[in-house]
Amino acid sequence: MPPASSSATTSDDSSMRDRGDACPGALRLHSADDGALARVRIPAGILTGRQARALADAAERLGDGRLDVTSRGNIQLRGLGDGCGGELAALLDGVGLLPAPRHERVRNIVASPLSGLDAAHRADGTGRTDVLPWAMSLDRFLCESETATELSGRFLFAFDDGHQDVAALGADVVVWARPDGQALIRIGDGPDALRVPAKDAARAALLAAEAFLAVSGNGATRAWRVRELVDPDHLFALSAPRFARRLAAAGIIVEQHGAAPAGPVSTPQPGIVGGTDDRSALSVAAPLGRLTSAQWRLLAAVATQHGADELRVTPWRGVVLPGLPTAGAPGVLSELAEGGLVTDTASPWWGVGACTGLPGCAKSLTDVRAEAAATAAAGHGGLPVYWSGCARRCGHPPGTAWVDVVAASDGYDVSGPGATGRRRVPTAAIADAVAAARAPSAPSAEIAPPAEIAPPAQR
Repeated sequence: MPPASSSATTSDDSSMRDRGDACPGALRLHSADDGALARVRIPAGILTGRQARALADAAERLGDGRLDVTSRGNIQLRGLGDGCGGELAALLDGVGLLPAPRHERVRNIVASPLSGLDAAHRADGTGRTDVLPWAMSLDRFLCESETATELSGRFLFAFDDGHQDVAALGADVVVWARPDGQALIRIGDGPDALRVPAKDAARAALLAAEAFLAVSGNGATRAWRVRELVDPDHLFALSAPRFARRLAAAGIIVEQHGAAPAGPVSTPQPGIVGGTDDRSALSVAAPLGRLTSAQWRLLAAVATQHGADELRVTPWRGVVLPGLPTAGAPGVLSELAEGGLVTDTASPWWGVGACTGLPGCAKSLTDVRAEAAATAAAGHGGLPVYWSGCARRCGHPPGTAWVDVVAASDGYDVSGPGATGRRRVPTAAIADAVAAARAPSAPSAEIAPPAEIAPPAQR
C-alpha cells in the first residue's frame, strides 16, 4: 500500500498510472510529513525474539519509537531521520531481515497465524496441515528468482490452513491446505482451483507469479495486481486449464479440482488461543495498529522467556505468541494487558482501526487517530470500524463487515457494512453516529443512499 501521505494513485487501473511502483520498503524509504517511513516485509509474519528486538532498536534509535502493524502483517517504522537508510539496512541485515536486498519489497506473504497451533491441528495428521513451511519455502524461492524482482510491492501471496482467514484478504495467489495433505492453488479471485502435491505448493505459487508477470504488461502501465488485468486474453492465460499446463510442464502433478474452498472466516481473537494440554498460544492486538517500542519489547521478552522464541505478526494488526506453558498463560496474558495491549474482545480498542492521519500525513484532513481514540474510550463496541483521514482510505481492512468512517471537509462520511451507503455527519456528532453504525442490529435505512467512494489504496 502507499502510505497515507503517498502521492500514488488509488486506482487499480494500471492504464491511469504515469510512473512505476513506488511502494516503500526497508531500503526504499518514503518521505512523509513526520519523517521517512520504512516498511519491513515479514513473510508469514514470523519473527524471532532477536529480530523483534532489532526492530525495537531501529524504532528507538532511528525513528519515533513506535512500530505500526500493517494489514499484511508487516511492520512500519515512521519518523526516520534523514540519512539513516544505511544504518537501518545494516541493522536489519544483521538479524536476517534482508536476505535478498533486490527482493525485499516482493516478499509479501501472509499465512494463517494459528497454523500448527490450534486444536484442529494434530500430530496424527488428521487435523489442519501447518502451512508455515510452505510460506517460508516460497520466500526462499522468491529470493532466488531473478524474475520475481519484477513483481510490484503490492502483489500478495496467501497460504491458508483452512481457517479461511488469509484467503479472505484478496491475495493474488492463494494456496489452501487440504485435509488429505495436498494443496489447492488459485490465481486471482476466479472460481477454480487446482490440486497439487503439498511438497510442490510453494513452487506452484512462484510459477503462478511468473505466469502473471508474463501477461502483466510493461513500463508504468504494467499491472501490479491480478485484479487489474482486464484483457480477455490475459485472463485466459491465467485460467485454471492454462495454469495447469504450466505446472505440468514444470513437473508438478496437477488435478483439476474445480471450486475453490469456501466457508466461515476464523481469525485470531485476543486471549489464549489453541495449543495442547501443556502448551498454548497468546493472541494480542495493537491499539489502533500501533505499538510503542516498550510494548514491542515486552512481546519479544514474553516470546523468548516463556514461549517458543517466536512472534507471529498478523494481518489483523496483532501478534500471536506460541509455545507458552498452558498453566502460566493467564498470568502472562494479564502482564500483556497491563502493558496496554488488547487481550480481550471486551476491550474498547478491539475492532477499532485508523490510518496515520494528521500530523504524519499531508493528505489527511484531520487527526483521525485522536478521534478514533476518543470514540474507543467511550466504550462503543459492535462491528469493526476503520477511520480514514481522506478518501484514499489507506490501510482499511479487507472484506465488508465493518464500518467505514472517512474524514470530509465538514465532518465525516459514515458507511455501514459493505459500504452500502453513507451519510455526512458533523464532527460533534460523530461518536454517536459511529456507535449506531457499529451496532449489529442497526437498520440499514439509517444510512443514506451511497455516493461514490474512492477506490481503496493498497495496504
